[in-house]
Amino acid sequence: MSGYAMLPTSSHEGSSSYTPSPSHRPASPSAPLSRARAALHSRLSNSPLSSALDSLKPRTVRLGAYALATLVLLSLAGLALRSSSGDTSLGSIGLSPLVGESARGKWGSYRSWVGEWTGGPRAGGGGAGGRTLPHNEGLVDPPLVMDEKSGLLMPPEVYPAALNPFKRANAAFVALVRNNEREAMRNSMRHLESRFNRRYNYPWVFLNDEPFDDEFKKGVRSMTRSEVFFEHIPRKHWSYPSFINQTYAAEERQKMVDEHVIYGGSESYRHMCRFNSMFFFQQPILESFDWYWRVEPGVEYWCDIDYDPFVFMEANNKVYGFVIALYEYRRTVESLWDVTREFARLHPEHIADNNAIRFLVDDRNKGLQDGEWNNCHFWSNFEIGSLKFWRSKPYMDYVKFLDEKGGFFYERWGDAPVHSFAAALFVPQEQIHNFYDISYRHNPYSTCPQNRKLFHDNGKCECYPENSFDLDGYSCVRQWWRSAGKPAHYE
Repeated sequence: MSGYAMLPTSSHEGSSSYTPSPSHRPASPSAPLSRARAALHSRLSNSPLSSALDSLKPRTVRLGAYALATLVLLSLAGLALRSSSGDTSLGSIGLSPLVGESARGKWGSYRSWVGEWTGGPRAGGGGAGGRTLPHNEGLVDPPLVMDEKSGLLMPPEVYPAALNPFKRANAAFVALVRNNEREAMRNSMRHLESRFNRRYNYPWVFLNDEPFDDEFKKGVRSMTRSEVFFEHIPRKHWSYPSFINQTYAAEERQKMVDEHVIYGGSESYRHMCRFNSMFFFQQPILESFDWYWRVEPGVEYWCDIDYDPFVFMEANNKVYGFVIALYEYRRTVESLWDVTREFARLHPEHIADNNAIRFLVDDRNKGLQDGEWNNCHFWSNFEIGSLKFWRSKPYMDYVKFLDEKGGFFYERWGDAPVHSFAAALFVPQEQIHNFYDISYRHNPYSTCPQNRKLFHDNGKCECYPENSFDLDGYSCVRQWWRSAGKPAHYE
């Protein structure tokens, strides 16, 4: 993966109030190496890394080993802040990562993890600020390197993803976007990179039914240090299948135009919905990935996402994750529910036990075959999901059955209700997750976590809980809670 900044390879002695002078500037590679080794001895005691450094000859380590030592030091500096429990279950370095509720409460404002500003010299050697930084006791002085052009000593550049020691999932962001949406796409990337991906470095995959131009490629590449991929969608995935009566389809589109149905006259919108329902996960660029996070142009994220949602999904055997649930415009999907019930009668083996039918049907005394759909669905412009699920036999059988009915073109079936029906019926409801803790905006709706202690009092979020769409009467989140239960830390 691209984009890891090179870290300066020098160090210095002294306090945090250090004043540069010639005597502190690295005179030779051996001096910084000695200081790095000493710092490693102090941090790691009898660790294998310390012993290995002792055994190396100066000639072989003069440059390479010192760079490695510096990287280790910086990694330790980024991980040294630990919980007060003193748990050392992650190894000899005493790493005790905070997770779950304890992490959300602690990794918030500076005051919440450093403690009160009690005055006095800074930990580690004085300071003019008159405040105490007790956690500096566990950190090392930043190594400095001389900038040849300016003559200034420069502290290290710290890229969080380079210091994140935890394994990533096999995942990518996926965006279906056109060249003229470049700036809206860059805005989405700006939010996600700042709020999440600068700590994880997941790649971006861009899909387009037309070739991407150089300006688009240059524009989005400049927004991330991660790998970026571009895929041109094949014509067969963005065109009418042979069995569609295009004259009849045009007549039905005109009816929707006359009725002022949103996107009622758009052919492109219908191709997009069919593509997202049937083909996005079949693109060659995505064949090697297991997970995806769908990102649309012009969306916004208003809370820091400090954990890895992909790893969360994988660890908890989840298949589909959503943020917003709402009512569908029934005029656009008039026959979809009946066609889905027909499919279920033909393929009862695909219907999961303990499915989420309660999300789709309000009458608790009725089920899929005799109940009426309440129009609720997951809003698919945000999805975190398993690509393996979309490639599975139940789902592929389902979308092929839908496609042959012609509803993508004769009506205006959207990928959101298609994905929603499939997730709600083909997997147990415990494999679907509501990311209530991700604040997301797609015009005109936005969500915001309600738990002020975990998300607002500590500076993680800059949204307003009282304005969250979850509280709106048009939201279907209550139907989801009725089916799966309310999130443990929602309030």
